Amino acid sequence: MITRTATARYEGFGKDGKGRVSTQSGVLADQAYGFGSRFESEKGTNPEELVAAAHAACFTMALSFALAKAGHADGTLETEARVKLDKEGEGFKVSRSDLTLRAKVPGIDEAAFRELAEGAKAGCPISKLLNAEITLDMELQTAG
Repeated sequence: MITRTATARYEGFGKDGKGRVSTQSGVLADQAYGFGSRFESEKGTNPEELVAAAHAACFTMALSFALAKAGHADGTLETEARVKLDKEGEGFKVSRSDLTLRAKVPGIDEAAFRELAEGAKAGCPISKLLNAEITLDMELQTAG
């Protein structure tokens, strides 16, 4: 079993509070987050952006491994995840993650590609973690 960690510290409360988030790997180290970076355009990160990055990375890696297992050795996968935060009662809920995939995979047909991509969408660990609607829009670019 693998365990990864991250820490968050918040000083002050509500809109006036300021947070810092760090990850075990050090890729994020004391990165700022707060009301302004979550709900406005202030510089810094936010939980939904981090979930979107995790979902895009997880799905893309899962599809990469599925393609390799199916005998494909070359190509490019680019995924954008758009995580939606909705108001729910007095709080908020991440209601969906929309994945948009653009891929170049020489020698694969559309049906096989779709099947592998849908399997990766359903099977990646972050998809399994999210209790939200997950959509996948994909485009397979063919040579020529």
